Amino acid sequence: MAITIKDIANAAQISAVTVSRILSNKEGHYSAATAAKVRKIAKNLGYRKNFAAAELVTRKNRVIAVIVSAVKTNFAEKILEGIANSAIKYGYNIVLLYVKPNNPQSQRHALQTILGRLIYGVLLVSLELTDENFQLLKTTKIPYLFISIAVKDGAAFIGSDDFQIGYQATNFLIAQGHTKIGIAGMSNSSYIGQQRVAGYRHAMKKQQLLIKDRWIQFGDFTYQAGIQAMKNYGAATELTAIIGTSDLVTIGILNTAAELNLSVPQQLSLLSIDGTQLTQIVRPQLSSITQDFYQMGYQGLRALVHQAEKKLKSHYMPFQIIERQSTSQLKSKR
Repeated sequence: MAITIKDIANAAQISAVTVSRILSNKEGHYSAATAAKVRKIAKNLGYRKNFAAAELVTRKNRVIAVIVSAVKTNFAEKILEGIANSAIKYGYNIVLLYVKPNNPQSQRHALQTILGRLIYGVLLVSLELTDENFQLLKTTKIPYLFISIAVKDGAAFIGSDDFQIGYQATNFLIAQGHTKIGIAGMSNSSYIGQQRVAGYRHAMKKQQLLIKDRWIQFGDFTYQAGIQAMKNYGAATELTAIIGTSDLVTIGILNTAAELNLSVPQQLSLLSIDGTQLTQIVRPQLSSITQDFYQMGYQGLRALVHQAEKKLKSHYMPFQIIERQSTSQLKSKR
């Protein structure tokens, strides 16, 4: 059995309150000799402070739960790196929980795992909760913040403006002379996917450009979604440019285009959304809408631990368009 303060008090023949104050380095009505005696007994008995019990008393905890969607994309790595480094700086520990994508039961299990525990706060990385599970999260009374995703119900988040991402990506390709532009790989049920498509539609409409239904190919942001989208477009596609809604989607499009004997960017320009290191290790290197995922994670944890009594506020992180080798000016119609 673990040695307790009461055991030390019995051995020293003083009160448990005095032992507690000595071991907590608090001032009190005890002599230096008594303090030395108590510390020696504690050491000899192998006493270790029960930090969990101390937190129960103080109602403080330095543990943050990070709940991550296990969708098969790679951008979360940088977010988690930012969270981890921020946690080290501010003296917090991380509990990492993965949930299956689009799985309400998995979401609920993760939330129930933290229920009743002394968690300081919760970061939800690229995770859209169902209405029922969101209500469950709110009942915990634990501060929470969504990372890399803007949520439509008004909850606080740090992420990118996905409407603007879709809008700016489309405008970039239009400025290169493209008028037949597709967008592929996003989930139709996700707020991110809906916002990116809305931005794409707005840019096309503003320039009075036609949009055909088949130019919009939905998926789940994965490599396989990119493969399937390009197969659906086909070798004879009229498109001259495609926006891939994740780096993995765009690589799936790129590789399948090669199998269909479509050269990039000579016949088909590709613009990727995310801008992780994957864009630079494929050939041709992918032009991208590049988001600062590291800072999303770093600033997300920082905002959570500094929220105190203030209400957490939503914040859009800047993004940039980096032109590499997969896009070019449209010289002629195929």
